[in-house]
Amino acid sequence: MPNQSRTSGIPPIAIIGALFFIFGFVTWLNSVLIPYLKIACELTNFESYLVAFAFYIAYFVMALPSAWVLKMTGFKNGMAVGLVIMAVGALLFIPAALSRTYMLFLLGLFVQGTGLAVLQTASNPYITILGPVESAARRISIMGICNKVAGAIAPILLGAVTLKDADGVIARVATANAVEKAAELDALAHKVIWPYVAIIAVLVVLAVLIYFSGLPEVDTEKEEGEVAQANTNKTSIMQFPHLLLGAFTLFLYVGVEVMAGDTVIAYGATKGIALSEAKFFTTYTLISMIVGYIVGIICIPRFFSQQTALKGSAVLGVIFSLAAIFSGGYTSVLMISLLGLANSLMWPAIWPLAIDGLGRFTKTGASLLIMGISGGALLPLLYGYLTDVVNAQQAYWIMVPCYLVIWYYAVYGHKLRSRS
Repeated sequence: MPNQSRTSGIPPIAIIGALFFIFGFVTWLNSVLIPYLKIACELTNFESYLVAFAFYIAYFVMALPSAWVLKMTGFKNGMAVGLVIMAVGALLFIPAALSRTYMLFLLGLFVQGTGLAVLQTASNPYITILGPVESAARRISIMGICNKVAGAIAPILLGAVTLKDADGVIARVATANAVEKAAELDALAHKVIWPYVAIIAVLVVLAVLIYFSGLPEVDTEKEEGEVAQANTNKTSIMQFPHLLLGAFTLFLYVGVEVMAGDTVIAYGATKGIALSEAKFFTTYTLISMIVGYIVGIICIPRFFSQQTALKGSAVLGVIFSLAAIFSGGYTSVLMISLLGLANSLMWPAIWPLAIDGLGRFTKTGASLLIMGISGGALLPLLYGYLTDVVNAQQAYWIMVPCYLVIWYYAVYGHKLRSRS
């Protein structure tokens, strides 16, 4: 990164922080959309978790094309492109709500995920390269606070509109005739329109601001010193085993993070907690993540390394998962919310460990890591299936092996290097 930290009145880290705020706001709306669309579109648990699938599978499908876009546009213009794509996805929610068509909602979510794939492919390596690699987890933790503050606000705002009187709607629909039922559900579906109109406006304005900003470009193609020497014989991204295992670890991490945030409202409802109260559980999850990020900012690398943070986080994940499985009522639900604390430092730690030493392969390596975000598509969907087959509480068993693999990467996996 060039020594110039400012090329305009706004520091680059503040601009990236605004982007991470947008990531969080749009991403964690899904926690409300899942129970909301389950009611409005009359879905099973498995079908309702297609919300997460449609959103996160875009990261897998579009990550490599995102790398190609960034090679053509550079980081800054690529971020503006990603925001515009997200605005198009949000726009699709309007006809979807007017017609109460679930597939159109899913298409809109996929397009939003596509825009986020471009944004994440650009912004995550950007903030990592913005300073010394040893303190990268600290910088990403700052971005995480921006992300999770937005994520804590988003479900409250959208839930206040879409889930207002949701329990009453469920009761009325259960006893209504076909015409009354359709009218009730149509009115519920229309509630999502104005929130998404506001989201579209914000995305477009931010895209314009990013495009005309003085955000400096980062040259990841030029290698110097030990990185250049180590990569002399490298011809493919497949020659970096620590990156490949890092992408799989990220896949599992995002899967359990999305499960903790997106399933907890519906899980609370299965424990007899009214939706009017359960809608706050995702906010509790994200508040616990913010606490973890603050610990990371204060302690990494001053008191412990990002590897140590990842080890401890994985152990906490196992403990809270088992506590949720073997406890009951509010305690069990709150254990899922506390997984936010366990998950908080995983993203900041995995990224710098995985892209360390990639040099000219950084953009492609970043796109491979972004593909790992598709764990948020598949693991919650598996959880939804297991909820229908077994029950919502026992379905959380799938989290335990995920956290054990994350622990392995923290201890051994990130050290793997190819000899060729």
